[in-house]
Amino acid sequence: MNNELIVVIGAYGSGKSEYSINLAREYSQQGEKVTLVDLDVVNPYFRSRDVREEFEKQGITVIAPEGEFQHADLPMLSPRIMGAVQNHDEVVILDVGGDPAGCRTLARYVTNINKRGYKMHFVINTKRPFTADTAGITEMLEMLRFASKLEITEFICNTNLMEYTTVDIIEEGIKIIDVVAKRENIKFDKFTVLDKYIDSIPKAIMGKTRITLNYFLSKPWEMNNKVHHPGI
Repeated sequence: MNNELIVVIGAYGSGKSEYSINLAREYSQQGEKVTLVDLDVVNPYFRSRDVREEFEKQGITVIAPEGEFQHADLPMLSPRIMGAVQNHDEVVILDVGGDPAGCRTLARYVTNINKRGYKMHFVINTKRPFTADTAGITEMLEMLRFASKLEITEFICNTNLMEYTTVDIIEEGIKIIDVVAKRENIKFDKFTVLDKYIDSIPKAIMGKTRITLNYFLSKPWEMNNKVHHPGI
């Protein structure tokens, strides 16, 4: 049994919620009992709570605001979250808000997170303004560390431009992230690619291994128009 606690963070638009959801499904498919906790009180569009019904059919527990608070951008933190953090009998993934303000929601759980032990994955898309270069990534890293009171243990490169993503774009992202990873001595060996584009992207680039992400999340206006073009 794995029974890890994994905290997933990232700047707005980094793709951390999509990554969190895929990570939860991956562990479940490996036979692990999984709980996915939606702690994202920042991003109104791409949130792990949106897959609750589908995932619960697959045996994955999703803890998120319910009822009238399901779509609220408020710190509606369920008491079940502490129970999940303290439950060492299953894998727990915390999908945390995409900026330092969102990261502060972790403060009340830090003691128990440290007691249990954790990994913290920082999802980075260098095609987003706050993490476009080494200076931006470093600044975001320090802010997230300070706000969460936890240490980042791994970088995940999610550099992409959706259907315009190329090997060159991913290589550029890896080069930028690698500078910070080496300087900070943080693990960095994975990059992500959306499933529909894997035929044009190799399994390894610059020594980093490809992770395939499946689509799960859609913007509300796209759903209203019945056009399924999920975000990442």
